[in-house]
Amino acid sequence: MNSYSRFSYPTFDQLPQALKVLYTMVLLILGLGYIFAMIQIYEVHSGRDGRPGLSVEDIRIAYSGSKTDTRLEAALKGPMAGMLPGEERTQIIAWVRDGGKEDAFGQTVQPILQNRCLGCHNGSNPHIPSLTSYQEVKNLAQLDTGMSIGTLVRVSHIHLFGLTFIFAFTGLIFSHAYVRRKYLKSIAVAMPFVAIFLDIMSWWLTKVSTPFAYVVFIGGGLMGLSFAYQWFVSMYQLWFFKCPDDSVCIP
Repeated sequence: MNSYSRFSYPTFDQLPQALKVLYTMVLLILGLGYIFAMIQIYEVHSGRDGRPGLSVEDIRIAYSGSKTDTRLEAALKGPMAGMLPGEERTQIIAWVRDGGKEDAFGQTVQPILQNRCLGCHNGSNPHIPSLTSYQEVKNLAQLDTGMSIGTLVRVSHIHLFGLTFIFAFTGLIFSHAYVRRKYLKSIAVAMPFVAIFLDIMSWWLTKVSTPFAYVVFIGGGLMGLSFAYQWFVSMYQLWFFKCPDDSVCIP
């Protein structure tokens, strides 16, 4: 019975060369993608609180809004901070703080938007605010209430489907690993899915109760640790691990 089980579901050292290469390539690409995902999260959310780096306060502002800034100011301090020079950002923020007058818009703000922003914010993408007219920009100069319900729905379903497939692949590969305590292996397979649930559900909860921003951090950190553990164990055992005794290396 044990012999049949080992033949039907081998450890990494028993896999054919082609399958080991396939798993390695999948892990390398997923690892690279995860790194870029972390960079993207940092770029989108960091600096919203006016300070460098990514903080719980940045996450709170992203999902529940700012108590002091308008949507336009929050974007200029956060995800759009690198899209235009600091002097031009200061001019736009000063215009907002001065009441957002139409004559000052044409003189100061509109030329900046035309040079820096209309390549993307031209109304062609319904998911990106349009900045082609005074009224559209003025509408963004309202108190920031955080991510809208429509955006939360869209981002949540994309992440739920995408992350599920990613961790299904990494979990399937990791299931070939030898882990002495089988219950620990099961926990390692299940943990990223628990983290996905915590992370995405806390987006919604942060919208109504800001302390849940800490849960976003916890869920994201747990997801990253789970991915790193599965990735490094799988890569090591694919090419360097040799089972010392066939009788104890059943996955």
